[in-house]
Amino acid sequence: MNPPARPKPDNRAQLASASYRLPILDQDFLLGDSMRGVRFLIEYAKAEEALRAWGVRSTVVVFGGARVREDGPPLQAGWYNAARTFGRIVSERGGALEPDGGMRDNVIATGGGPGIMEAANRGAHDAGAPSIGFNITLPHEQEPNAYSTPDLTFRFHYFAMRKMHLAMRANALVVFPGGFGTFDELFEILTLKQTGKAPPIPIILYDEDYWRSVVNFERLVELGMIARRDLHIFTFANDPEGAWHALRRREVEVDRPFSSPEQMGKAPTL
Repeated sequence: MNPPARPKPDNRAQLASASYRLPILDQDFLLGDSMRGVRFLIEYAKAEEALRAWGVRSTVVVFGGARVREDGPPLQAGWYNAARTFGRIVSERGGALEPDGGMRDNVIATGGGPGIMEAANRGAHDAGAPSIGFNITLPHEQEPNAYSTPDLTFRFHYFAMRKMHLAMRANALVVFPGGFGTFDELFEILTLKQTGKAPPIPIILYDEDYWRSVVNFERLVELGMIARRDLHIFTFANDPEGAWHALRRREVEVDRPFSSPEQMGKAPTL
């Protein structure tokens, strides 16, 4: 006679254990300290995959104040409209509209928020061209503006990864008036270019009066903080057409250390 069947042991505790979850589905694990490097990699890879899918080979990055408004004081409204016009000009003339072998060049890229960022994305939208918004998660939530291409609108947790994506495909950087965030982005790129850690891309500061009034570049030279030659790292422009022609005059061959030439192709200069 067979002995009575033993009841199946209760393994519900094992099934419910956090250690039993698939790692990729375990949010507590993925958000832990040990996974910070993986999260950094994921932030790189997600945006990289989308940019490649759209054939974005090179960009023109536009920085500027988030507090600038189209309906603001006359000076602010002028900056907003200039950034919008500039975004349209670059998109129409730079290669964003007509892919070269499936690759788009000089696509407008911004921080994805309001103000100057919105204006530049809006200019690309006016031209019917794609544009990129690299948003960042902030304590007071920053929402993307309505003009960046939805498939190319990203949100980052890490400032460093956001900055890397802003820089790695850039053919040029155009900086409109702004505050602390604009200064942060500008001076980081200036430092990378000064030290030879970034390609020699043109850097254009829009509205010479503004920049000379808020940064005493000559005094930095006088006090020995920078070299006289460092003043040639950037140049000024005072209208959208002037900014475009300044980029053309400072045309350079761009080397992209982060992108494989086999994968991305060779991007033309402006």
